[in-house]
Amino acid sequence: MRTLSLCLICAFCGSGAALGDNAPEVPRIDSLVMTQQQPHQADEAVIWYDDFNGEEKDYTESSGGLDDQHSYGGQGRSMLSHYAKGERGKGNRKVFFGDSPTGKVVNRGKQYDDIYWRLYVKHQYGWTGGGPAKLSRATSIVTPGWAQAMIAHVWSSGETLTLDPATGVRGDKIVTSRYNDFGNLRWLGNKPTSRFKLHSTEESGRWVCVEARVKLNTPGEKDGLNQLWIDGRLEAERTGLDWRGSYTEHGVNAVFVETYWNRGSPVDQSRWIDNFVISTQPIGPVICPRNPTLIKTPYRGQGEQKAWEVQIAADDEGKNIVWRSDLLTAPERIQVGNETGDFNGILSDKDKLDLSQVYYIRIRQQSDTDTWSDWSAWHQPFRVCP
Repeated sequence: MRTLSLCLICAFCGSGAALGDNAPEVPRIDSLVMTQQQPHQADEAVIWYDDFNGEEKDYTESSGGLDDQHSYGGQGRSMLSHYAKGERGKGNRKVFFGDSPTGKVVNRGKQYDDIYWRLYVKHQYGWTGGGPAKLSRATSIVTPGWAQAMIAHVWSSGETLTLDPATGVRGDKIVTSRYNDFGNLRWLGNKPTSRFKLHSTEESGRWVCVEARVKLNTPGEKDGLNQLWIDGRLEAERTGLDWRGSYTEHGVNAVFVETYWNRGSPVDQSRWIDNFVISTQPIGPVICPRNPTLIKTPYRGQGEQKAWEVQIAADDEGKNIVWRSDLLTAPERIQVGNETGDFNGILSDKDKLDLSQVYYIRIRQQSDTDTWSDWSAWHQPFRVCP
């Protein structure tokens, strides 16, 4: 009976028929409550993991504070990147590993030719000014003076992200002599950019998963790879790359999380980084219990929040919806289960989500004048504990 009533309500309200200028803002799921132990903490493929909780990690370089008011899952801390008006920002973390000839080296002596790195990014609600240029990079440091064989930049392009790979090798020789030796780097192409507008006002105020990969070319071949995923979707890639010519003395050995905004921020604002992982295997989203707790963004719009509803799907287009919530009145948190909604589709006889499956979420909200927002796009992927 509950499901039938919900369907009738939805049919009456519609996702567009009752919308107008007074519709509430389209909400998002800000984050989920993760399992206490994430697999990265014990995975042999993981080079580095930092959730910014507990004792601070020993980075080669670290600047900017940690913020206990913003953390994925609503509890803990995150790395703060703060931008004062007109300034280029404060906050970075630099990890050196493998065969790096300098720095506080993790897994010293190993050579890495194929790595993934993931971080969660949250921009202050109402973020403005587009992208702050630098977000992250992986690189190959080849001298104590930080000469570089290659760089895999994850940079902004307006409101979007882009990959901007570069090489400091010609044949089997290093031609750079210092860090960011732009005059001697050869750029390998920075288009297309992502479709997802990470730095837009619309996508601000919630956590977004960003993962990148760099696979060095076989020495002497042009088969290198650079990829970027946002919110679980492949958004940009570069194939056929000649990262290092036939140079073989060093692999990828550093990943930086950055804040630098070349032209400075137009206003005082902040963004946050959390759940930073470097691995030799694909990483994917955070791991959650089989009955996960969802955290909604605060209500924004005319009047007050009357209700909201959530759907969970086993694909990123919503073709296989497996759970539909009741009309929810809890302010911003709800646990997925039979007490708060109905499992259906391939999970119609279940009371929990399937193990190891990746799920996506969409959400909408209703004001106290009975006006519904649009549904959000399918977003905030998460994996159920294996």
